Amino acid sequence: MQKLTEVFQALADETRLRLVKVLDAAGTGVCVCELVDALRLPQYQVSRHLGVLKAAGLVEDHKEGTWAYYSLRQDLSPSMDAILAALRAASDEIAQEDRKRLELRLALRVGGRCIVGYDPARPFREVIPLRATKARK
Repeated sequence: MQKLTEVFQALADETRLRLVKVLDAAGTGVCVCELVDALRLPQYQVSRHLGVLKAAGLVEDHKEGTWAYYSLRQDLSPSMDAILAALRAASDEIAQEDRKRLELRLALRVGGRCIVGYDPARPFREVIPLRATKARK
């Protein structure tokens, strides 16, 4: 019961739900900079939320050189698989936009790996004004 409580606490945040849905749609490991572009959130925020999901046992990472690739764990329990299935069935406009941006970003890969990195000259606030993110809540 404790593990299930941790999972639900981890999923009780819109950004973490978005991350889970994007990672699920990717089907492969995704670099933090690719997640930054897909979700249009700052790197520190994406990394912090990935840490929460990893601590809850939903996400794993593997390093390749300087890059860390995140993906949903493949060895989830049947109850966790059921939760993911419910998330897949729940579709919304934000998740669809995130998925489209991720697909565009993944198309930039060379040899199946991220080589671009995050462009600090294009901060996320240029794309989504801060007041727009507060208005959605």
